[in-house]
Amino acid sequence: MEMGRVAKALADPQRCEILERLSAGELCCSDLEAVLPLSQATISHHLKELLEAGLVERRKKGSFGYYRAVPATLEAYMDALRRRFL
Repeated sequence: MEMGRVAKALADPQRCEILERLSAGELCCSDLEAVLPLSQATISHHLKELLEAGLVERRKKGSFGYYRAVPATLEAYMDALRRRFL
């Protein structure tokens, strides 16, 4: 886990909202587009950033990608913050 990359991903409120929705279950981009006031391109960009930070993982099914949160990455990030600052 790269702390800077996770911090950057979490710094965007839209990414945090996407991550929160993915924490409730697996969704594809069109599922997110139906509930968020964002374009498909913007959602795809945010998913890419979350994926690169290790906060979500992707499962390919046909031509669709399904995303879900990776709680272990967020836990590792919070642990690293605690060790560093508390």
